[in-house]
Parts: sequence; structure tokens; C-alpha cells
Amino acid sequence: MNRAIEDAVAGKEASQTVKLDALVIGAGVAGLYQLHMLRAQGLTVRAYDTASSVGGTWYWNRYPGAKFDSEAYIYQYLFSEDLYKGWSWSERFPGQPEIERWMNYVADRLDLRKDIQFSTTITAARYNEDSRRWMVETDRGETIDTQFLITCGGMLSAPVSDLFPGQDSFKGQLFHTARWPQEPVDLAGKRVGVVGIGATGIQVIQTIASQVGQLKVFVRTPQYVLPMKSPKYGPEDVAAYKARFEELRNTLPYTFTGFEYDFEHHWADLTPEQRLEVLESVYANGSLKLWLASFGEMFFDDTVNEEISEFVRKKMRARLKDSRLCDLLVPTDYGFGTHRVPLESNYLEAYHRPNVEAVSVRDNPIERVVPEGLQTADGRVHALDIIILATGFDAGTGALTRIDIRGRGGRSLKEDWGRDIRTTMGLQVHGYPNMFTTAVPLAPSAALCNMTTCLQQQTEWISDCIKYMRSKKRTVIEPTAEMEDNWVAHHDETADATLISKTNSWYLGSNIPGKPRRVLSYTGGVGTYRKKCDDVAASGYQGFAMQ
Repeated sequence: MNRAIEDAVAGKEASQTVKLDALVIGAGVAGLYQLHMLRAQGLTVRAYDTASSVGGTWYWNRYPGAKFDSEAYIYQYLFSEDLYKGWSWSERFPGQPEIERWMNYVADRLDLRKDIQFSTTITAARYNEDSRRWMVETDRGETIDTQFLITCGGMLSAPVSDLFPGQDSFKGQLFHTARWPQEPVDLAGKRVGVVGIGATGIQVIQTIASQVGQLKVFVRTPQYVLPMKSPKYGPEDVAAYKARFEELRNTLPYTFTGFEYDFEHHWADLTPEQRLEVLESVYANGSLKLWLASFGEMFFDDTVNEEISEFVRKKMRARLKDSRLCDLLVPTDYGFGTHRVPLESNYLEAYHRPNVEAVSVRDNPIERVVPEGLQTADGRVHALDIIILATGFDAGTGALTRIDIRGRGGRSLKEDWGRDIRTTMGLQVHGYPNMFTTAVPLAPSAALCNMTTCLQQQTEWISDCIKYMRSKKRTVIEPTAEMEDNWVAHHDETADATLISKTNSWYLGSNIPGKPRRVLSYTGGVGTYRKKCDDVAASGYQGFAMQ
């Protein structure tokens, strides 16, 4: 670490400008790897994170029941066999505490902490056209002068928490799941309300139903759910998945979604009996395989999607039994797979408990928070001691629009994306030279990918690009307007062919009022996206202007 950085961290020279080759925003999966690779090139690089330690998503998401729904042995870095094999998972889908420990293991094994500044929020970044560098500001009053600005803030890191009038008036405790406190929250015997039944809300509900005195779940949009099977791992299980390291490294980056499995079957080639056999088999797997490796036609063909949707509905109805609960909790107005599909463990059964009540807010929405609890439009007040908001995120864009980022001519990224969400391959944005991005729209990492697979690919592409620039004595890179136009058009053509584009969800930003409508994630597949990125690099970064 150079002396200027040490002084700034110690607060000895808060007014002094720190000079870097590269600044990384975030110390999660992407940020840690980006820091490691750029440091290996000999760059003066530093990562900044609002959190007090590493982990990104897995630092913040401490809510009850938080866990993987990607298999642990594929949610890992694949650049180092020693790093991969040096950690052993306890089960197929571990919980947040174990995942956070793994992230700390990575930071320690790679000796990354010395180049990370924690408890620091990047508040603004301005591109200086004269110096061709970024001037970055923090909430500590620091200024950092950096050649490259690399955003690794995550695609689900800007929580939607200020939802209802009167939240500050509540006499009890109110939490957003993405900002759950580190100290334990006493739920025993309490009257608890959960708002939101997406993947996060489902994990919370199934976990706390047996702990609380009374649980009210405010249900608006029901979800298709799949049962999770998470067997514990013994030494033989760990040895078995570690022996697959080379296989996984050679497979994951090239599948459709970055998982170990891929679509193997074609609907038209099978009889109805054979299709049912496939669906039963992948359903029994207890993973996301039904969604990501059964029949790809479900994303394009209404008829196929309806048959698969009804298969899942029947499974859910058989578990719920109660007709009112079926009406509330089984989706009928959109198709399976066009939303994020949650895995669960006895989530549906939780509604059978005498202390759990499902409150429909689809036609009777929550109107406000009052001192006693939540008030719905019909005037009813639901008395509560604790309110848990599992209300999601400003996905893909929120991590950056909450920073005042100014590019060429003072243009604002928040304003640009407020009009039209555009990127070039999810790696750069025209008008913002030397700013590289991960986990932003128009790349698979925005939603449709095993995140470590896609984030590794993006950070490697960025690192290779910077290495290429340095070898050619170039100091500035920016996608051309034509390149960005072409990518946006390709992205939209690909997305518009899917049923995802016809279904309101956070995949389209529909959960944020006024957010421009566009499928956030590239839907052409992880392997296809990788090849397109590799082709750009092989061409000498054609479509990216360098100076």
C-alpha cells in the first residue's frame, strides 16, 4: 500500500488526494477478484466498501434463513484449484454465516484486506476530460484520483426500503431484509408482519414461522416455488465435488445459465409421458434444475410454458390443500420461469400453522405504516411488534444511480438511465470513459446466471482489457455510440423473443415506479455472451475507442 493511501486511511491527511491506477467499488464476489487480478498486474488499486468487512451480498443479507440457491460447489472461484479445494462446504445449499466465512477465507488467502477500505461509501465520481481521469469522493470527505473506475456494487444491493408513508412512526421494530442487523433480533412470541414473498421473503417466512407468536404475511404476487433438497456433506461428499474441479471449470462458463446443468431435452421430440417423466425427475432433484435444465421452450412457447406451469401448480396445490391458500399463493396470471424461481423448505406448509395468517394485499394494498402496525386500504390496522420488509431491490441500476456519477460533459448516469437503460455488453457505458461495470444491465450477470460464473467472466474481461491497453500504451477506452446501439438492439431482439419480456417483475424493473422498461439481463445465454465478449477482445476491442 502506498504512503498516500495509508495516510488517508489513518485520517492523517483527509484533505490529500489519493492517486490510484484503479478504484474498485465493492468487496463482494466481483470486487475481491477484480482487486486480486489488477493488483497482480502491478497496478496501484484499492477497493472501497460501505460494509465493515468483505462479502458484498453475503455481508448484508443476514436475515433469518438467508442461504444459497446455487449449489455451493459451483458458487466458487475457479481461477485457482488450491483456493477451490482449500474450502469445504457443510451442505449443498449452505446458509449465510457459512458463506460469509468463505468470503473471508478468500480475502485472507489472497491477502486482500490491506488494499480494501471498509466503512466507506463512494458518494460521487466525476470524469475529468482534461486529465482523462476520474475524481472520486467518499462520505469521509476523501478525494481519489484514479485512471480506471470499476464498479462491483452488485445487482441486488440497492434495497427498496422507503415504501410506505409513516414508517418512522412505527412504535415497534422495522427491518429491511437487506439491512438486517448483526446483533440478534428477538422474535420469540412477537407479532411479526412480513411484506413481500419473493425469494427472500420465502426464506424468512419458512424460518421464523415456528419462532414467532403470530406471523402475518402480506401477499400480493404469488410465486412458483420448488422444494429445496440440501443434504449435509460428509468427507466423501466433499472429496467427490472437489474431484470435479477441472470438469466444473471447463463446463460452468459455457452453459446457458452458468450452472453445471444445461437444457438437455426438446419438447417436440418427446411424448407427453416422456415429458412428464423429465419434469418429475428434475423436480425431484431439489434444485433449480426444473427451471434451468428441463425444457428451454418454456421461455418462448406459451403452450409449453402453460403445461410446465400447470405441473408446478399441481405440486403446490397438493401441498397447500386449502382452497383459499391455493387462490392466494399459486400463480395463475403469469408463467413459470418468467419470474425469479425461489427454492424453499416447507414454505407452503408454514401457512398451515395456527399462528400464521396470509393477508391478501393484491386488491387491498398496504396504505401506510401507523404506530401500531400496518394499515390496509380498507382501513384495517394489523397490530404488529416487528415489520420485516422483504421488498426487493432497484436491481441492476440502483447500486450506481445512488452514486452521483458524471461522465463526459457532466452527463449524469442517474439521468441517462432514468431515460433509457443502456450499456455496452454490461461492461461499459458510452459517455463514461474508463468506467468498467459488472452486474449491471444487458449482461447475464444482471439476473440470469450463477453469479460467480458471470462475475468471474466479467472481471477477467476487464482485467485483460486493461492489460491490453497498457501493452499498447493507451490510457482511455470508451465504447462507441454505434457499438452501444448495436448491442442494445441485439439485447432487445433476444429478450423480446422471450416470455420474460411480457411478464412484469424486477427482471424488467417493473418494481420501481418510473424505471424505464427493459429486460435487465441478457437472455442469449452465458456461453453465448462469453463468446461475444471473447470475440471483441480477439478483435483488438473493436467497437471500443482507445486513446
